[in-house]
Formats: sequence, structure tokens, C-alpha cells
Amino acid sequence: MKMSFRWYGKGNDTISLAQIRQIPGVEEIVWALHEKMPGEVWEESEIRAVQEEFAPYGFGMSVVESVNVHDDIKTAGPDRDLYIGNYIQTIRNLSKFGVKVICYNFMPVFDWTRTDLFHPLPDGSTALFYEKSKIREDAKEMADYILKECKGFTMPGWEPERLAGLEELFEKYKKVDKETLWANLKYFLEKLMPVCHECGIKMAIHPDDPPWDIFGLPRLLINEESVGRFLKMVDDPYNCLTLCSGSLGSNPKNDVPAIVRKYADRIAFAHIRNVKIYENGDFSEVSHRDCDGDVGILEIIKAYHDAGFDGYIRPDHGRHIWGEKCRPGYGLYDRALGIMYILGAWDMLEKQK
Repeated sequence: MKMSFRWYGKGNDTISLAQIRQIPGVEEIVWALHEKMPGEVWEESEIRAVQEEFAPYGFGMSVVESVNVHDDIKTAGPDRDLYIGNYIQTIRNLSKFGVKVICYNFMPVFDWTRTDLFHPLPDGSTALFYEKSKIREDAKEMADYILKECKGFTMPGWEPERLAGLEELFEKYKKVDKETLWANLKYFLEKLMPVCHECGIKMAIHPDDPPWDIFGLPRLLINEESVGRFLKMVDDPYNCLTLCSGSLGSNPKNDVPAIVRKYADRIAFAHIRNVKIYENGDFSEVSHRDCDGDVGILEIIKAYHDAGFDGYIRPDHGRHIWGEKCRPGYGLYDRALGIMYILGAWDMLEKQK
């Protein structure tokens, strides 16, 4: 297991590489070119600049999150093959710098969705929160709230330039039902697999967050059955998962440890996140400590350990604690605590071998 930490880049993150270096066990920075719009080629010179930035700190750059997928690919739009060609060129460029995993998603219109980015918790911290009753017909109201609360930070999947045409985006997806979206995902991956083998890069899809349809938009990766369908649909060792415990775990019907055990050999990247689920279906993100949430963090870590997982792992969203001003979900302190919790559990399991 290789521990990593997501970083949004100088000027786009409140955290420095020097600070991350002081977190024990962190080997890799999970990165991206956040100024790039979906569909644009990531140029070698841009990737090299990231490599040069990481070099003094000794961090690897094996995992990219995210190379976002253009809407024409998801909707089978007129320029689908053009954008797939751009994606393939980006894969080739990334492979020259040691990248091994690309984390991406295939969610229509919106990326992850929350109704409160700084929801107060009983301990005085704040965290991301999802209130089902607020997901109504007015998607623009929610999008405007998210963009306002991001306070100038870039948010993958929430690009202001793209969401400025929200009505047109919804129009594009009008004829895209679940089966159409499945077919478009299959087409995309089948085009990519030969170049993934050539370049040694695994495509690792992130589950839909939350794992149910919103605003009439279909969601695909929502439970064990759909994960199995996805892996069988393009049955290739380079077609993999980014298994996010918080995304799948926000539906109490999902047994996340069981999903890890069943599909461990196809998980290239693991997100460890805890959520507290309320009786009405609302959920709040909480600390990584097992007893604070409902996803079974300790059993998830044990499932990875029992499977001999040697992929990449990172703490996912954390609380905002100790007065830290940071991008929603991505502060320094609680994620560092999460790393120590994960590594502590892992070390104990190693001792018991």
C-alpha cells in the first residue's frame, strides 16, 4: 500500500508541499492540471513543470486525479472521437513522467454533490453535508451555491466556464438514459485500453457521489452490482476502480468492505472517507475514526490488508478543524489525522501477521 495526499497546486491550495512532507508515510502526491478544461490535451511541458516542483521533496507523481472527461464523450456528441483522441494523447504524455493511474468519473453534468460545504458538527468542526430535501428541481441554485462557497478555488467537475451553460448541458443529457450512458462509457474505455497497455497506465473510475440519480440525471457506479457490471463490461486489467468508501458508503445498503474483498484485484486507487448517515437519508462527512461514522473504516482497511493491496491509497475529505481556512473537504489537519489512523491500523495488522 502506497500512501498519498491530494494537492491542488501552488496558489490553488492553502497547503504547501513542505507541510505535506512532514506527514509520516506519504510517498505520493495526487495531482492534476486544474487549469485545464475537460477535453484539452495535457502538454508535456506542463507535466514536466509539476515533476520539477515535486522533485525537491521526494514525492512521486504516479496518480492523477482528475483528467476530466468531456461531455461529448459522455453524450456521444459530434466531437466524441476528437476528445477521445485528445484523452489518448494526454495518456501518452503522462506516461513519460511515471504516471501509473488516472482517476476519473463518468458523472453527468455534476461531479460530487453536497448541499452544505461547511456544515457544523457537534465537536465545533465543520464538514461537507448532504441534505436530500434540498436536491430539488433547481440545479442552478445548487450549482451557484457550490461555486460561491468554493471561494475562488478550482473544483474539478465544477468549472465555472462549463457550468455557465448549465441549461445547455442539461439539454445535451436529455436523451441520455442509464443504458445510453453505459454504452458511451464502454465505447470510451474500449478506445483507451490499447493505449493504456502500451503506456502502462490504469484507468480507475470513481463511483458516483452520491450513489443515486440526482436532478433526473442517471448515475452508474452506485453499488456492488453496478461495479461488477462495469468490470465485466470491459474485462481488462487496465480497466480499474478508484474505490471510494465515502461515495459508496453513503448508501447504508452498500457493504463497502465486502466490495473491497470481492474486487480488490481491480482496485488501483483507494479513497478512505467516513460518513455518518441519518435516518432520513441525509449524511455528513466525519473524522476517519471508525466509531464516528457508518462505513466500517477498520473493516475496510482490514479487507485491503487481507487482499495484499499494493496500490495507492489516500485519506479522502476531512473535516475543517482548529480554525483552518481551506478548500471544502481538503484541509491539512484532519487528513493528516486520517493518514495516521489508517497507517496505525495497517501497522497493527502487519504486526499480527
